[in-house]
Amino acid sequence: PLSHNLEMKHLPGADPELVLLSHRYEELERIPLSDMTREEINQLVQELGFYRKETPDAPVPEEFQFAPARPLPTLPPPQAPAADGKTPLKHDEGEHPEL
Repeated sequence: PLSHNLEMKHLPGADPELVLLSHRYEELERIPLSDMTREEINQLVQELGFYRKETPDAPVPEEFQFAPARPLPTLPPPQAPAADGKTPLKHDEGEHPEL
């Protein structure tokens, strides 16, 4: 396990899967690994943005310190409350507010 921010846990009897967590350790996605080869898993991890260290004690470049797998979502600037004291909700079409 030379990848930065990647931890392998063996759970007896469980199908292997890659669980992606947010910076707050909230589950983002589960990717089943049962039907994948080692090479396919290595490629997936690389595509997701995990940094592979040369040696276990090698430093991690600054741009990978908070990686991966996806960039942190950009939050919209706070809106001023409306006259009734409630903050208006505004969502663009096709936007998923729960994400």
